Amino acid sequence: MPLRLMCVTAHPDDESGAFGGALLTAHQQGVETGVLCLTNGEAAHFRGEVAAGEDLGKVRRAELEAAAAVLAIAHHEVLHYPDGELPRQDFYELAGAIAARIRRWRPHVVLTFGGDGSVNLHRDHTMVSVTATAAFHWAGRPEFFPEQLAEGLETYAPQKLYYSSTPFISVRGRPELSGSSTMPYSLTLELNPELSARKLEAFRQHSSQSGVLERVGEHVRNAMARERFLLVATRGIVPVSEDRALFAGITGD
Repeated sequence: MPLRLMCVTAHPDDESGAFGGALLTAHQQGVETGVLCLTNGEAAHFRGEVAAGEDLGKVRRAELEAAAAVLAIAHHEVLHYPDGELPRQDFYELAGAIAARIRRWRPHVVLTFGGDGSVNLHRDHTMVSVTATAAFHWAGRPEFFPEQLAEGLETYAPQKLYYSSTPFISVRGRPELSGSSTMPYSLTLELNPELSARKLEAFRQHSSQSGVLERVGEHVRNAMARERFLLVATRGIVPVSEDRALFAGITGD
């Protein structure tokens, strides 16, 4: 059985911009990759030629499909929670939805955002961080979401959890936030030119969000060659300074 990686995001395009290098690197290493996205991204500021939110959601789902092909993602799923409103959703329900996919997909390693909200300090990114963290720890315990077990799922405990460390901060219209506190990092992935180009190609599949590249294009281009992550959970008592790779220390099935 191959090793498995699961990436939990908030919006279509997150998988490419924040995690594309990790997903591509894992695929090259024979790892089965999956992406769980909690919203359609229908409330995005950049909308391309689409006016209505519902229509934009459909467009962004299709863009994620195209990006997933570039990133060689084995499977992905988009849920229907409202874009921009994740903090207003029921915490336990959101954690349960993520835990259900952990129990079904059985990833060895989980990637998600840090609590800072990533590049744009987005509140949805923060909510994904805290609910994915809870799901990571709860999916292996039968007292959480027992209804899932009654439906045939089994408990499953992933072995490592990482938060992405944002390469820069750019909040539209809020330059005073550029010095906000963010996630530190314990692990750096250096991408070769081929993988950097493929990551950018995947991001460009989200053509409705081309305004993002226009607004912070130079920052994005500089970020294509490197991704940083913070190890926040692993089995055993391990100092983060000893972590050398996403799948270092992982025990296969």
